[in-house]
Amino acid sequence: TRHIGSSAEGRPPGKGWSHQRWNEFYPQLAYKTVQTGARLNSGWRDSLQMHHYAVGEFGPGGLYHNVAGVPATDGTSKGVDARFHPNMPVQNHNSVWTFDGTLPPKLLMVRYGQPVLMRHYNGLPIDPAANMGFGLHTISTHEHNGHAPAESDGYANAFFFPGQYYDYRWPIQLAGYDTINTDAHDPRAAFPCSPGETLWTNDVTPSRKTCENGTIKIRGDWRETMSTHWFHDHMLDFTAQNVYKGNAAMMNYYSALDRGNESVNDGVNLRFPSGSALPWGNRDYDVNLVFGDKAWDQNGQLWFNPFNTDGFIGDQVLVNWQWKPTLDVRARSYRFRMLNGSVSRYFKFALVREIKGTSGEFQGPRGSGVSYARVPFHMIANDGNIMEHSVPFDGTMDLDADGDKQNHNAILPTQGIAERFDIIVNFAKNGIKPGDKVFLVNLLVHDDGKGPKEPVSLADVLSENYKAVIKQTSKGPMWDKGDPAVGKILQLNVKPYTGQDLSMDPVAYEPAKPGKAEGLVMIPLKIHRDNAADKSLLAQARHRTFTFGRSDGTDEAPWTVKTDGGFGFHMDPRRLNAATQLANGPTDAGAAGFGTLEVWNIKAGGTGWSHPVHVHFEEGIILSRGGKAPPEWEKWARKDVYRIGSEKDGLDSVEMAINFREFAGTYMEHCHNTQHEDNSMLLRWDIEKPGQFQLMPTPLPSWDGVRYVNSAALPTFRSGDGSGPKVTVK
Repeated sequence: TRHIGSSAEGRPPGKGWSHQRWNEFYPQLAYKTVQTGARLNSGWRDSLQMHHYAVGEFGPGGLYHNVAGVPATDGTSKGVDARFHPNMPVQNHNSVWTFDGTLPPKLLMVRYGQPVLMRHYNGLPIDPAANMGFGLHTISTHEHNGHAPAESDGYANAFFFPGQYYDYRWPIQLAGYDTINTDAHDPRAAFPCSPGETLWTNDVTPSRKTCENGTIKIRGDWRETMSTHWFHDHMLDFTAQNVYKGNAAMMNYYSALDRGNESVNDGVNLRFPSGSALPWGNRDYDVNLVFGDKAWDQNGQLWFNPFNTDGFIGDQVLVNWQWKPTLDVRARSYRFRMLNGSVSRYFKFALVREIKGTSGEFQGPRGSGVSYARVPFHMIANDGNIMEHSVPFDGTMDLDADGDKQNHNAILPTQGIAERFDIIVNFAKNGIKPGDKVFLVNLLVHDDGKGPKEPVSLADVLSENYKAVIKQTSKGPMWDKGDPAVGKILQLNVKPYTGQDLSMDPVAYEPAKPGKAEGLVMIPLKIHRDNAADKSLLAQARHRTFTFGRSDGTDEAPWTVKTDGGFGFHMDPRRLNAATQLANGPTDAGAAGFGTLEVWNIKAGGTGWSHPVHVHFEEGIILSRGGKAPPEWEKWARKDVYRIGSEKDGLDSVEMAINFREFAGTYMEHCHNTQHEDNSMLLRWDIEKPGQFQLMPTPLPSWDGVRYVNSAALPTFRSGDGSGPKVTVK
């Protein structure tokens, strides 16, 4: 319980929170950023862009050479201010808190095998009241869902204060590093590089390796390759407010499989749409999109209601912090990395093109003279993970076995908070031609933050039969006749393309469907729910059950989680709900090869609400949803967010298989409706080292440093719900 450590760095001191395996994963790349209030972009980071605004679509004459659509921003972000629309006011310094205080939103690009140190400075106001009514000046940063040691995972009670920094060291290694492909022989486990580049590499003989044919091989399980991530605040009780306020940024992982160079045809690279001007990391045709609903006050300043514990719902949708933006695209194939960055709002997106006249499948508003046609696409990744097969959203498959092929024809599934969907859209097919307008449309209705209602039909949205309007009442203006966030949120303007589209054809990777054999595989799952040997393995695994609901809740902390049939607790950082053990060492847990294997059942405790449940650190493979086989977009996927709820495609439980490897310490599991998380649907679970007997103590940060208190554990924290093998505690 004593005060220890420096107050300059916010990371809790002592052995338990030291950087694990520092010498093995010594940072090869450093990145500094400060969390601070909205300010004018100085363009300082322009020189750090790989494209330097000089090549591909970012070069002169390219679609994206002009950052903000005004001449002053040719080849630079200098001069871009924090506003949601050109006709809206600049945001106050204390309304929006972003990385560096600037917009556009940041994107961090990393390579597998190259550990990163992100030094995060807290430059927020010392006065906690200087926040325009919401947001807290203490922060903790979670890299969602990196295979990172606990001290760099952004634990909710490992926060730091204004004037401090926190060094997050992210190893960027493949899970299975200790047990699979340990001699780094597999070309599918590798990171991309530039010709002649020499980089430090951890393999059988750790040393500097020179780039050969565009990659350097590394250790680990290539089936655990990840791609589309984000990092965001995880402050205890204030995550919703801080993320909403701007503490969130996307992060792309690059690998031999996902190089960001569509021209490399080496039998390993999947050649997703990207471009080819750079050896790796091209973003010409690979676009990150962050969706978030927001609200603003009568002065146009960002506004939030922290007292709505059901969940906060904004009335407008921003895309990359812009309201109703347009994006120019070439008549070719694109990859869109789509993140639901909301606090409580779910989305269901459809893609359509506008047609002059009435020949389209869907009619526009009466007298508009336009109609619409569907724009089919393929999903290639779910959350941060490339799937085994690309799933066609084109009406050729009944993706969720409900007897209706049209409800996912050009229409994505419900997307819970923090879920990512990577899709491939070809703007040179399906009747699309240069000059066309394509729209991304939200169909999903919210009345409140408990969860979504059923979607509005595409026909009713496009005809504006469903359209919210402002109604003047005695209490002031109010929305009437629906949810104003339903409708068009992004316009894509198709431009001519004179280059050669070298990207893969996702049709070749589709799953088997009637009359068609199974296609090629992108990244295979390491466990298949129908495989007899895998079923035996799963039966031997330890089982745990987590029930998310309102049982035993209070008015102040209504949301709770029951663990393994116990009481419905609210969050206490000192309480350990579950602990799994690393398999490498003297322990009876786990399976040889890919570390400790467990089966977790995430259940809904009651009806009338929905929860996108996030498990930190490791990816899970969904075995069943509501006791049934999962839909195609989850059947072939690894996940880190598991959506349960009362909506038709939610169901009341998700059972998934998950492994634990390489790192130990304190992690979290929670509802990613962050208002639910903050009130108080969040639990702590630990990974213990083989033979560990003592519990990890709990850090309690203060302005003067960090002190520790003893932790307590539930009776079932090591044994689980009674299914699977029993743990012997020595």
